[in-house]
Amino acid sequence: MARGSFGTCSKCGKRIIWIKTKAGKNMPCDPAFVHYVEQKGGKDRIVLSNGDVVVGTVQDYAENTSGYGYISHFATCEAAKMFRRKRKAADR
Repeated sequence: MARGSFGTCSKCGKRIIWIKTKAGKNMPCDPAFVHYVEQKGGKDRIVLSNGDVVVGTVQDYAENTSGYGYISHFATCEAAKMFRRKRKAADR
C-alpha cells in the first residue's frame, strides 16, 4: 500500500488515509490535516506524513504551531471498540 493512499474504514464507512509508520505498519488516519504544537505530555498523538508519531496538542489555527499531520482514525472512529482485541486473563 502506498504512503498516503486513501481508503474507507471497514467499520464506520468514513474515508481514511493510510500512512506507513517508521515501524513499517500501515496506520489508518483521518484525511484532514491538523495543526499541532509538540508538547511533552500532550494529550494528542499526531501522525506525520513521513511516518513519525509526535506527542502534542492539536490547534485550531496554523499560527505558532510545530507543524501539521493527521489524527489516527482509531482515536475518532465511532466503531473503535470493534477494533480492540480482548486481552487474555494473563495479560491483565
